[in-house]
Amino acid sequence: MLRESLRELWQKTRDFLEHAEWREALRAVYRGKGTPKQKKMIFGGAAVVALLFLVFSFLIASPSASPTTEGTPVYFTVRPGMGVSSIGKELRERGVIDSEMKFWWTAKLNGLENKVKTGTFAMQTGMTPRDALEKLVYGNTVTIRFVIPEGFGVKEIAERLEKEGLVRADDFMERAKTFRPYPYMEQHEDVRYAAEGFLFPDTYELSDSFDADSIMTMMAENFDHRLTKEMRDRAKEMHLSIYELVTLASLVEKEAYHDEDRPIIAQIFLKRLRLGMPLQADPTVQYLLDEPKEDLLYSDTEVASPYNTYQNVGLPPGPIASPGTASLMAVLHPAHTNYLYFVADRNGKNYYATNYSEHLALVDQVR
Repeated sequence: MLRESLRELWQKTRDFLEHAEWREALRAVYRGKGTPKQKKMIFGGAAVVALLFLVFSFLIASPSASPTTEGTPVYFTVRPGMGVSSIGKELRERGVIDSEMKFWWTAKLNGLENKVKTGTFAMQTGMTPRDALEKLVYGNTVTIRFVIPEGFGVKEIAERLEKEGLVRADDFMERAKTFRPYPYMEQHEDVRYAAEGFLFPDTYELSDSFDADSIMTMMAENFDHRLTKEMRDRAKEMHLSIYELVTLASLVEKEAYHDEDRPIIAQIFLKRLRLGMPLQADPTVQYLLDEPKEDLLYSDTEVASPYNTYQNVGLPPGPIASPGTASLMAVLHPAHTNYLYFVADRNGKNYYATNYSEHLALVDQVR
């Protein structure tokens, strides 16, 4: 209750002090020409300011204790033109500080309201307003670097970015549902994330302001750049749309542990598509699970979903992960073998077979 009352009083006082009539009264009294009403206004305002000064001087003189455990990393960007009020509000919303009022008064009382630097700062949750302010005034800005490995899906990318303190995972995943900046990112029913597969796995750097949308845009632009004219022409020659290419490459990415396996697995999938056989790719079922399993159960392969390539012939509705260049090239330049089946052992080594009975024998051998 006290916090809400102080917040309301603080807001009303700020509005009062910024009001044109108050400023005009202050100028008039200063010149010795103030009316009784204006003098009364100045006196009342001064009394309120003095009271607030005493209250917040006490609060700021007794800052919140620093957290005993290290907070969660948060990268915070001060944009040109931001004032301490808007900075404090965003810091509180992101959990860096617990009071925007104390942040504002700390800045005002120490003459630092106009000394906050622009740029991105490495902060953490649970900071005191004083520590946060000193970081923004005296600390160094940073260039943020993050790495997205091949095979990460939208969910894993979002979790990685949240862990790095860049965005909230839920915000990233929500935006990914409809993010479709290029025509080859086709719209299909039952697709979880429109951006899935088209956020290129790479090392990225951020130095300016950013959010979920700008990070996603940067990753999609990188993918579009990596998809060369030669690759696009080769896909057209194979009668594959870019969407189909990326979907196939995402399966190869999730199935292949070693580079030499990628063209072979790609060839098996392409052959199965031509023959009208189910792809029976475990990763498409894993994609449906909340947590991945080391081994799928038979009941898992019976789940009703367009993504389940055990139950449905053809490609899933869309990619299931972000493929790297090697997997994309494997689909564009598959191996030439007679294999139709493969199984991996616990170490990721793949064993290939040309018929089902041979495949079953290999499964018994490696599993």
